[in-house]
Amino acid sequence: MKRIFSLLVLLSALSVSLTAQVTAMPEATAEATAPTAMTFESTEIDYGTIEQNADPYRVFTFTNTGDAPLIITNAVGSCGCTVPSYSKAPVAPGESGEVKVRYATDRLGKFRKRVTLTTNVSDEPIVLTIMGEVLEKPAQPDAVPAGETGMFNNGQ
Repeated sequence: MKRIFSLLVLLSALSVSLTAQVTAMPEATAEATAPTAMTFESTEIDYGTIEQNADPYRVFTFTNTGDAPLIITNAVGSCGCTVPSYSKAPVAPGESGEVKVRYATDRLGKFRKRVTLTTNVSDEPIVLTIMGEVLEKPAQPDAVPAGETGMFNNGQ
């Protein structure tokens, strides 16, 4: 009987000490993680109507409007034709940063692609969008049309 009573007292004491540790832990975590915030000038960029093989780069600019350093841990394009790049360095509060996106402008037609950012702002990803239309580049004329006279045909 004494053994059972001693075992119950020991288990009760262990339970109380574990409960005290569990309630203290979230407070320490909340203090350790200061709020971060990310404000973009725009979350959409329209390339407009561009020629095939035109400038493929566009830049999304943002500002850290939070109280803690902002870290982008990953950026993924919605397909292989959309390639984002970003600085791995933390962005201090009040500072600005960039996410540079390259779209494969050799592909013809309308497009709408997304770039998904994983940050320390929240568990939800941040989605950026690029869109536009790539038109076929105008054909270059041949050097000299056949049968025309001029300095390239020896004047004949």
